[in-house]
Amino acid sequence: MITKPPFEVIAPAEQRIPFVFNSPHSGRDYPASFLAASRLDERTIRRSEDTFVDELFSSVVPLGAPLMRAHFPRAWLDVNREPYELDPRMFDGELPPYANVRSLRVAGGLGTIARVVSENVEIYADQIPVAEALARIETVYKPYHDRLRALMAETHQHFGFVVLVDCHSMPSSIRTAPLRVRADFVIGDRYGASCAPELSEGAYSFLTDAGYSVARNKPYAGGFITEHYGRPLRGLHALQIEVNRGLYMNERNFQKNIDFETVARDLARLVAFLSSIPDTGLFPVPEAAE
Repeated sequence: MITKPPFEVIAPAEQRIPFVFNSPHSGRDYPASFLAASRLDERTIRRSEDTFVDELFSSVVPLGAPLMRAHFPRAWLDVNREPYELDPRMFDGELPPYANVRSLRVAGGLGTIARVVSENVEIYADQIPVAEALARIETVYKPYHDRLRALMAETHQHFGFVVLVDCHSMPSSIRTAPLRVRADFVIGDRYGASCAPELSEGAYSFLTDAGYSVARNKPYAGGFITEHYGRPLRGLHALQIEVNRGLYMNERNFQKNIDFETVARDLARLVAFLSSIPDTGLFPVPEAAE
């Protein structure tokens, strides 16, 4: 069993900006039963974890925005997927007929219940019961999204619009091509579909001006959360930010490096900049339906 609440919202004393921050993959509380069912050692199983991302963005709380973070690990349950993206080969028993068993993410081993970490490193020694997978979805996945939707609805009601920033990290290089080093940041807006362009363009410009290498939408355009929650015409904006882990941590021993605080400060400056954009009138409150 998970030893602490599976997720939490760190809320400011008063929400002063129309932003909600979400760190769905930074959880580091690995259930003992999950580790026992895995074929991997405790270090290898952490390869898909967004280590310290919740801490990198912790400055958003004193700036006046809530930060939602998972405590459960992505390898155990991925809330940045549809609720039932499941690979039937993984499970002992029949999946429900509404399960999406043919998505590209399932084919890649990265469904709601992941089959692999990193580049095709198998997690489980044997099949797991279907009932176990469905229990994770019912008891953790659905409450997680219920809370995230509530945060967005409360913010939207208070300010007239809301910006969800989905916070992630990525390996510094591609394991199958060690000479290919990724950008420092990748800004994802589903190719312009999930948020006002001023947000993604503003993030790109700010980070570039700060001296970082920045890419947009490649290789990460935003997952289920960005796609599902971003409805700009309704005043619901969603932006994904991927941070290169090599900027702030040692990827071999999972320790922060000497630049962690610098990256955290630059992200605080980025958030302050983004939160000033609505003041320019770029985000008019959507008119109520007649």
